[in-house]
Amino acid sequence: MHYHGTVIRPPSEADSYILQVTYGCSHNQCAFCGTYLDKPFRVRPADEVQQDIGLARRCIPGTRRVFLADGNALVLGSRRLAPILDALAAAFPGLQRVSAYANARDLLQKSVDELQLLRDRGLRLVYLGLESGHDEVLRRINKGTTATEMIEAVQRTQAAGIRVSVIGLLGVAGAELSAAHAEATGRAVSAMDPRYLSLLTLMLVPGTPLHRQWQQGTFQPLDPEALLRELHQVILHLEGLSGCIFRTNHASNYLPLAGTLPKDKERLLTTLEAAFQLGRAALRPESWRGL
Repeated sequence: MHYHGTVIRPPSEADSYILQVTYGCSHNQCAFCGTYLDKPFRVRPADEVQQDIGLARRCIPGTRRVFLADGNALVLGSRRLAPILDALAAAFPGLQRVSAYANARDLLQKSVDELQLLRDRGLRLVYLGLESGHDEVLRRINKGTTATEMIEAVQRTQAAGIRVSVIGLLGVAGAELSAAHAEATGRAVSAMDPRYLSLLTLMLVPGTPLHRQWQQGTFQPLDPEALLRELHQVILHLEGLSGCIFRTNHASNYLPLAGTLPKDKERLLTTLEAAFQLGRAALRPESWRGL
């Protein structure tokens, strides 16, 4: 298989065959993200994609999961995606699911019927970076979309039978808007009612606008204890979920948590309250954190 530049995937795709169908991210302006700063966005030629699928068919015929990279493969239209999904289904008889990152604009440009077509061809899961449910935070980090648009995108995608894994970002609002960010994020996720929710923790990446704002003193990061309290407030404001699988197991986080909401909400809050009492002794060491 042939790969170009930095390639990332969600933790849950550790055992997946990663197939690049685009390079970089079509937005690539989020103030906290340095993943694709050195890789301009472009669509990978269809014949190259098909060649990679053919090679993977010979080398890893038992593939059960495929992740479509890079940053938002669903920027491609259904006419471009359908042949890729068909080729994957033909190459891997035991294929269980295909997944990809997506942003709200990608999803809202597709009708429910188009999304159902992709679902029927094997696209079963998409990952959407909400980051924050607060529109002022989204504006400051140059997310390029609103909370309302992201809620609609998740609802539309799930109506088509595709599961959505929503990703929030602790600390991205800084100290100034932390409380508002936590409450709005909890309420936005509640409106989405996704199948999965993961919360990551901001790490300032050199070369990004947010890192420069920190150096200039215009962005004040949260300390680990404040990040835990922000996490507590996000969970506190999660209401009406219907069996959402919740995780904070990403390497960026100070405290790994796992549960199903709403069933485990009180347990998660109690665990966090106990961590408040223990202080840094309860947290992952700084040297163990990563992106």
